[in-house]
Amino acid sequence: MKVPLKWLADHVDLSGVELPELVERLTIAGLEVSGVRLFGLPAPAGLKAKQTETGPVWEQDKIVTARILGIDKHPNADKLKLVKLEYGAAEPKTVVTGAPNITVGESGQKVVLGLRGSVYFMEEEDKATKQTRKVFKTLEPKELRGIPNDAMCMSNFELGINDEHEGIILLEEDAPIGKPLADFMGDAVVEIDVLPNMARCLSMIGVAREVAAIFGKQTCIPKLEPKTVAEKIDGQAKVVITDPAKCARYSATIIKNVTIGSSPGWMQRRLAYAGMRPISNAVDVTNYVMLEWGQPLHAFDYDVLVKRAGGVPTITVRPATAGEVFKTLDGVERTLTIDDLVIADSVGVIALAGVMGGLDTEVTAATKNILLESASFDFVSVRKTAHKFTLFSEASTRFSRGVHPELVLPAAKHAAQLLAETAGGQILTGLVDVYPAPIPTQTILLKKTEIRRLLGIEFPAADVEKVLQALQFTVTPSADGWAVTVPPTRLDIQAGAADLIEELARIYGYDRLPGTLLSGELPPQRNNRELALEQFTRDTLANAGLQECICYSLTSKERETTLGLAGEGVELLNPISPERAVMRRTLLANLLEVAAHNLKQTDTIKLFELGAVFLPKPGDRLPTEPRRLALILSGRRKPESWDDTLGQKPAMMDFFDLKGVVEHLAKELHVPGVTFKATKETVWLHPGRSAQLVVGEKVLGVFGELHPKTASAFGLGERTILAGELDLEAILASIPERFAYAPVPQSPAALRDIAVVVDEAVTHEAVSKEIKAAGGDLLTNIRLFDVYKGDSIAAGKKSLAYALTYQSDKTLTDKEIDKAHKKIEDRLKHVLKGAIRGKE
Repeated sequence: MKVPLKWLADHVDLSGVELPELVERLTIAGLEVSGVRLFGLPAPAGLKAKQTETGPVWEQDKIVTARILGIDKHPNADKLKLVKLEYGAAEPKTVVTGAPNITVGESGQKVVLGLRGSVYFMEEEDKATKQTRKVFKTLEPKELRGIPNDAMCMSNFELGINDEHEGIILLEEDAPIGKPLADFMGDAVVEIDVLPNMARCLSMIGVAREVAAIFGKQTCIPKLEPKTVAEKIDGQAKVVITDPAKCARYSATIIKNVTIGSSPGWMQRRLAYAGMRPISNAVDVTNYVMLEWGQPLHAFDYDVLVKRAGGVPTITVRPATAGEVFKTLDGVERTLTIDDLVIADSVGVIALAGVMGGLDTEVTAATKNILLESASFDFVSVRKTAHKFTLFSEASTRFSRGVHPELVLPAAKHAAQLLAETAGGQILTGLVDVYPAPIPTQTILLKKTEIRRLLGIEFPAADVEKVLQALQFTVTPSADGWAVTVPPTRLDIQAGAADLIEELARIYGYDRLPGTLLSGELPPQRNNRELALEQFTRDTLANAGLQECICYSLTSKERETTLGLAGEGVELLNPISPERAVMRRTLLANLLEVAAHNLKQTDTIKLFELGAVFLPKPGDRLPTEPRRLALILSGRRKPESWDDTLGQKPAMMDFFDLKGVVEHLAKELHVPGVTFKATKETVWLHPGRSAQLVVGEKVLGVFGELHPKTASAFGLGERTILAGELDLEAILASIPERFAYAPVPQSPAALRDIAVVVDEAVTHEAVSKEIKAAGGDLLTNIRLFDVYKGDSIAAGKKSLAYALTYQSDKTLTDKEIDKAHKKIEDRLKHVLKGAIRGKE
């Protein structure tokens, strides 16, 4: 919401309120100021530079308003003109201009005159980038085709108002002459990020109420006394609402004999500063009232409605019929459904309720009579329609956040009054107002004890009444507090006294509330084993070099189908986008998207996510939410270093790096009986480079190298991606309540190596299993350090070399070690049919 302060000052006295203080207090009160734009004014001290957008400063004695006395042709240039100007000085001034929007022989137009020393914007080309940019220039005397010139007629671009520089500014007829432009057009525009619960502040009057409450001022509401003619509206229009839940109120006003043209300069400036493009007096009035009151309006060509109806038009607010086609103001034909609320007459749809009007009934330059709509529509219906057709506008933004039906009539009266003033219209007496289900007045009992309980302080009674009354609540004192009547502009007051207390704290200033310690004792500490283990899992993976990600809980059906998940997930009725339409059944879909994005910036990633997935539960509306752990690795095994071997490719992470992470996690968590089993069943993993994590007889997850097709579907290219997803619930459940620690050995360990040649199909797990079985209690550690296939090894065979550690509670003799080692060799020969290298 862009708030020009001169417009705001119509509704609240801003005297004594400095701009930096206004910005700070609004932000503290929940109306965060995202920026300030200054038109012709210098930036005040204390205003943060990053918030401020400034242009040329319109100095009081250098940039003024002026009137054209005459325009002559330049004697030495066909496209230049000599403009004689009256600007309040003793003598007129002649300037040279090439402006295309004034012509030789004309006079009387009001313009902006920049005198010598004026600072203005000019475009110039950056020699390095060949891009044009805006730069500040100072106006100095210069001869133009033989004519001395020390002043200029200014354009919007040169003054920093907008990027329009095709012609000079032409002011309204009643603009003063010789007045400093900073006084006439200068303004500061405060841009506020209005949160959904502050929708009432999507209006100048709404912001004025807040400012009045914050600074102890009074809000000034416009007096609405539109002058009507004798002709009555009775019998000239009808309104029907088929569903009061979708349209709480609809009013129609008729203004006849209008002349469509430009709106006054003051209105155009206010709209432009507020971020809206002036179009015509009819359209500008509806936009102006919408920005002032927060109530969107729409103007129809009344004569077109009469012609379509063949008589008195009947305006019907109803759901569209399935397949109904409607052409909106932008010329696009749209196919509607029963979920779309429309405004229709006897012929068909004339507007999408709260979103956009129709092309057939729009106000044009030929329009003479206007039917003005002011209505209140269901915010959910408007939001869905605007989202479906991607028709987001100032009107749909307000309706989709909620507009109180009580705003309908004030806005309609003000718009009719302005149309009469700016377009010469005649307002018919009366209006058609259909209000089938008025919203009842809400009165809330606010107790002093409740204020103290929620805020932790004694809030002065006088301040309670002052703040609430400034926000236009009606406050009636009672024995233990106040009976507070909610004003019709506040749809957000729904939690009773708590909402009122929030208003007190917000306006009083959260920064002024003192910190208060809890008066009670802290509850006794109880261990949460599940939470502790979950956090330990995070810490273990982070210590192993992985980075945690927190992704959306929403994904798309297509992503999950790519990962082999069939069937239906939990779908959202109103998703924010197609990419976030279902609750995730796997963590990998979103984590792979994160990986793809990061691999555009770096060549190595080590990621994990720990979170819930959402699995549909037959016969139950709510899904189960088990926790999962997803892992993704890709890139270098170790970072680049100065001692890397030149010309040699860096070692890249492979299946065994990911297996090592899983093994390390299982070891740190003390998960018993962990084994790994090769698998080809997971569609998103490479069939020859994937494995299952098995504990006992239960599969607790899968991991391995991502299938090339899966990697391609996620935009990961041809690089090797290692991924896995584990059932965290099952892993944590398998951790024993207690586990024993082994004492520190008091005797030295003995190390022996063994290399065994076995069939290629024999796995490391099978070999280590037999080594453990034969080694008994003396064997304390097994480490595979080499896998070899080469000239000295027969085809179809491989050599596995192990480092074995023998240790006991006493120092082992060579004879004891030899005996244990020989037992291992014999078992490998007989059980696996292996050959011990060096002893064939």
